[in-house]
Amino acid sequence: MDYLKELEGKSAHDCYHQIKMNKMASPIFVPGPVIVGAGPSGLAAAACLKQKGIPSLIIERAECLASMWQFRTYDRLRLHLPKQFCQLPLMPFPKTLPSYPTKQQFLAYLKLYADHFDIKPAFSQDVVSAEFDHVCKLWRVKTQARHKRDETAEYLCQWLIVATGECAEEVRPQIEGMAEFEGTIQHTSSYKSGSRFCGKNVLVVGCGNSGMEVCLDLCNHNARPSLVVRDAVHILPQQMLGKSTFGLSMFLLKWFPMRFVDQFLLLLSHLMLGDTAQFGLRRPKLGPLELKSLYGKTPVLDVGTLAQIKNGKIKVCRGIKRLARNAVEFVDGKVENFDAIILATGYKSNVPCWLKGSDMFSEKDGLPRKPFPNGWKGENGLYAVGFTKRGLLGASIDAKRIAEDIEHSWKAEATHVLEYPCPLA
Repeated sequence: MDYLKELEGKSAHDCYHQIKMNKMASPIFVPGPVIVGAGPSGLAAAACLKQKGIPSLIIERAECLASMWQFRTYDRLRLHLPKQFCQLPLMPFPKTLPSYPTKQQFLAYLKLYADHFDIKPAFSQDVVSAEFDHVCKLWRVKTQARHKRDETAEYLCQWLIVATGECAEEVRPQIEGMAEFEGTIQHTSSYKSGSRFCGKNVLVVGCGNSGMEVCLDLCNHNARPSLVVRDAVHILPQQMLGKSTFGLSMFLLKWFPMRFVDQFLLLLSHLMLGDTAQFGLRRPKLGPLELKSLYGKTPVLDVGTLAQIKNGKIKVCRGIKRLARNAVEFVDGKVENFDAIILATGYKSNVPCWLKGSDMFSEKDGLPRKPFPNGWKGENGLYAVGFTKRGLLGASIDAKRIAEDIEHSWKAEATHVLEYPCPLA
């Protein structure tokens, strides 16, 4: 085990830097797991492993930690849940932070987290493929340097942890007439602030938490936003009875059945927000918690958008039928002019693009086939962290389980893989 500890720095991190200097072509043995993705999920997994004395190597395609939070989120973003439900394992948020930390405060926390556990990812490395070698019983992870495509590497490891998340790539729907539309069309991943849309008619497509908050931001910058709402949606107050709605829900679920808690939440929501259906926001037949549990669909936690819908500053529209040069035709026959369209249409996993020879992840949506709480473990030392559709709290649960599971085999089996029972080339 002392030899393995020595390899922690030598075989993984030092060899990564040798690739940059020497363009090393021979495979690199990683004594612990390889983790793909340096977002909150990957950091949580690495920290939980480190606490148990297990080294790991994080491979990240971007040049920084949490690239989605860094570059693909809007300026006004805050955590939608209180910080105690969003902290990563083994290190709580500083007490000085507000209940709902800002984007920049969360990024600063992640930096402190990585520094505290001495986590040093291999940045700017695209994972081209990862496949289990049944001859040598190891995973082969092949990478390519993002800015120097002739620099490639192959890592060998006994465990592979997929931490690229549910939001690796934007979902961009194809709408008839998109090529003809003369205004701007952008995804929320590139939206920063409503300041550039002042005085403009803007259509936001998608009524999740991001779409709702972008509409509110546009209002605050004197734009004229409209919101496309195709499906039924649950809108809940962010706070109920002096507590966060999420925290209250978790407390009540300890004592009462989910359907009872759903009815209680909907009753309070009706008293606080009124009948949302009269503003074009129909509620689903299933309650918010049951819908989340069965289908992973998150309710919207209102931070002020509904008030702007009620006073007419945000218009609610039906689904889009087609686009024209400067107009949008909706499925109900209405036609309105718009200067810009913002797609709040979400994200998807990219795991099927690079993970080969495994049926742990669905080809359709890139998520584990087994539903929560059983989707974290696959075959041959393959794991998934952060694919629970339960946010940072779900990622923390995954990370702890994975570290505990690897610890059992680490103590018994890690020394055997040093024998290399297969050719490395």
